[in-house]
Amino acid sequence: MKNLFNASDTDEIILRIEGISPDAQRQWGKMELPQMLAHCGNVLEMAVGNINPDRQLIGRLIGGFLKFKYTEEKPFSKGDPTDVHVKVTDVRNFKVEKERLMRLVKQFSAGREINCTRHPHPFFGDLTPADWSRGMYKHLDHHLRQFGG
Repeated sequence: MKNLFNASDTDEIILRIEGISPDAQRQWGKMELPQMLAHCGNVLEMAVGNINPDRQLIGRLIGGFLKFKYTEEKPFSKGDPTDVHVKVTDVRNFKVEKERLMRLVKQFSAGREINCTRHPHPFFGDLTPADWSRGMYKHLDHHLRQFGG
């Protein structure tokens, strides 16, 4: 499965981010393009431990049973809920967020397992670095497809 610890998968994601133009239209969801880029950056910040949200009650109850959805090949569903700690609702700058996201993708990939958080995911709970890497690829793929990228 594709993941951000694989250089060719990271290169693919970077090319897709680079290819997004500021006038790209969302295919689903509520976020504007700069908000999506910021959101994806926030999720990467969570994956390296810069953002450490507490576990959600619902995640404690059922997250472990659904962890496979985070790492399986099947793409994320449209309309899945967004954790409030990584949600972006304010106005963002496209260029700034695009550059930040590309930098964070490269940092996550280059840091590999050593820089991956050991803090539990707020919904899915404990994840291995390999789980985070697959989940980060899958999350970015989901949102890039959301804007035709």
